[in-house]
Amino acid sequence: MVNSSVSAVFVSFLAIAMSTPLSAETSEAERSATAFLAELVSVPTVQGQGQVPVLAGRIQQHLIAGGFAASDVIVTPMEESATLVARYRGRDSTRPILISNHLDVVEAKREDWTRDPFTLVTENGYHFGRGVYDNKLDVALTVSTLLRLKREGFVPAHDIILALSGDEETEMKTTAALSKQFPGAALVLNGDGGGGTMAGDERAVVYSIQTAEKTYATFEIEVTNPGGHSSRPRKDNAIYQLVDALKRLEAYAFPVQSNEQTRAAFAFTGKQMGGSLGMAMQRFADNPSDRNAAAEISDDPEYVGTLRTTCVATRLQAGHAENALPQKAVATVNCRIFPGTPVNRVREVIAEQIQLPESSVREIGNGFGSEASPLSPKVMAALRKAVDANFPGLPIIPTMSSGATDSLYFRAEGIPSYGVSGAYVDPQDDFSHGLNERVPVSTVARGLKHWYVLLTELTK
Repeated sequence: MVNSSVSAVFVSFLAIAMSTPLSAETSEAERSATAFLAELVSVPTVQGQGQVPVLAGRIQQHLIAGGFAASDVIVTPMEESATLVARYRGRDSTRPILISNHLDVVEAKREDWTRDPFTLVTENGYHFGRGVYDNKLDVALTVSTLLRLKREGFVPAHDIILALSGDEETEMKTTAALSKQFPGAALVLNGDGGGGTMAGDERAVVYSIQTAEKTYATFEIEVTNPGGHSSRPRKDNAIYQLVDALKRLEAYAFPVQSNEQTRAAFAFTGKQMGGSLGMAMQRFADNPSDRNAAAEISDDPEYVGTLRTTCVATRLQAGHAENALPQKAVATVNCRIFPGTPVNRVREVIAEQIQLPESSVREIGNGFGSEASPLSPKVMAALRKAVDANFPGLPIIPTMSSGATDSLYFRAEGIPSYGVSGAYVDPQDDFSHGLNERVPVSTVARGLKHWYVLLTELTK
C-alpha cells in the first residue's frame, strides 16, 4: 500500500476517471492500485507521441513520495522514449532481482473503440482501456507492491530493481539498453508474460510461467516496376502483384513443430479444458504428428502460435499519386519463429511461397532468439506460494510465449527470465493490441496478492 499522501492522489484521480465506482467491499490497496492503473492508462504512450518520458516521470514522483531515494529512481530518455530504473535497496547489492515491465502501448483510435481508450472505464466487472492488460496492469501491481513493502519497512536480502522499458511494442531499443545494465543480476521477473488462465465462471484452470519465447523478426516484401499514367493501365501493376504475393503467403502454413515445453503445456491444458479442443491438445501432446489435432488447435488464435512459425502481413505502402500507376508497393510481414529455426531460413521460405525474386524479401532489423530459462527451484517454490495465495493447489506449468517480450533480451544476456504476471484472465477476454482491451476487476486484488507473496518469498 502506498503512503497516505500518494493514496489520496490515487483515490482522487480514481473518482474522476472511473465511470462506475468500485464496491464498498473493495480494499484500500485495491482502490489505490486501480487509481494508479487509471493514471497509467490516461497517458497515451504510443509510438510517436513522446509520452513515455512523461509517464516515467510520474512514476518516478510516486516512488520518491513513497520512500525511494531520489538517487535510486532514474529516468533515462532515449530518443522519444525512456527507461525507468528504481533500486529497492536490500542487505546485499550483488545478484539483484529485476522486475521487468514496459510503459508503451499499441496505438488505439477513439473512433474505433466503444469507449475512450485512454480513460479507464469500469463496466460489467471489467476495467477497459488501452494497456490495461498489456502491460500497464502489472506496472501498477508491481509499483504498488514495492510501495507497500517500503511502507512496511521490508528489507530484502538482495536489491530489487524495477526496470521499465519504453518501446517494447516497437523497436525495443530501450529493452536492449536495459538488458546490458545488470550483468550480475540473478534473474528477471517479467510481468509481461505468464499468468493465470480462468474459465469464464471464475474457475482457475492453470498458472503458466513463461520460460521461453519465439524469435521476433520482421521482413519487407517489395515489388517495383516502371509505373506510368493511370489512364494507360499496365498488366504488371505493382499493387496487384504484391496483393497476389501476399495471398499466396496467407495460404501457406509453416510446418507444425513442438518441444518439451509446448507438449507439456498442451497435455495439461487440454486435460483441464476438456471438450473438443482439450481432447485435440491431449492427442497432440501424445503424438505431435496428429494432423487433425494440430489443425483443430490452429483454429484457435490463442494457441496457433505455439504450434509453428507464423508470418502475417501487418502494413502496406504503395503508390505516389492518385493518377499514377504505382512504381513501388511494399508490405511489412511480421514473423514469430519457433525456437531452433534460423531467421534466414524463414526469409527464404517467404520468397519461395510468394513466387517473387528472393531479393524482393529483406529482413528489417536483426531478429534473434534466446535459450529457454531453467526452472529454478527457488523461483518455483516462491511462485507456488504466490499462486496458492489466490488459488491453493492450482497447477503451474512452464510455457513458451508466441510473442516477444523484454525477456528475450535479458535471456540473450545470460540472465534467466520468467514471465510471472499477476493477471488472471479468461483467454476469451484477451483483447491486448485490439479493440476494447480489458481485464476483470477481480484481477487487481489477485495481482496485488500475487506480487507481494512472490517478492517477499524470493527476497526474504
